[in-house]
Amino acid sequence: MFQQIDITKMNFNPFTKIDQEWMLITAGNREKCNTMTASWGALGELWHKYVSFIFIRPQRYTLKFIEKEDFYSLCFFDEAYRKALNYCGSHSGRDVDKIKESGLTTVYDDAPYFEEAKLVLICRKLHGQTIDPSCFIDSSIDTKNYPQKDYHKLFIGEIVKVLEKV
Repeated sequence: MFQQIDITKMNFNPFTKIDQEWMLITAGNREKCNTMTASWGALGELWHKYVSFIFIRPQRYTLKFIEKEDFYSLCFFDEAYRKALNYCGSHSGRDVDKIKESGLTTVYDDAPYFEEAKLVLICRKLHGQTIDPSCFIDSSIDTKNYPQKDYHKLFIGEIVKVLEKV
């Protein structure tokens, strides 16, 4: 069971949560959704709103769901779910029902999220833009991270709801 909490009351280190523990980015509707594991992203304040920044490569199946829907979720899990996050990060929803195969249970608010998560951020899309390589000031970022020139699409979403497992 989840309870909604005030975003300013979160006990949360985004550097360890995103980079080391990872998150699932999920979008879709009640009929069909997809999720992907992410270890890149950010949280902060922009345009007088609390926001998330997510980055999705063009070949990721989840991208079409993010582009189509107004909302997405970011789900954070206990270490016990590392195997599920690994599965969701190494299989495509085009080929398998990775939510079912990972053993996760979808629930739906404004966006789909997972019953097994310990923390969920529901986000409303505000902005989307493909990274422009001509804007890199440090050109090594392009060389190191984009050898195939598959530049991420950046989405900024307002965090409209924070749900914590009770």
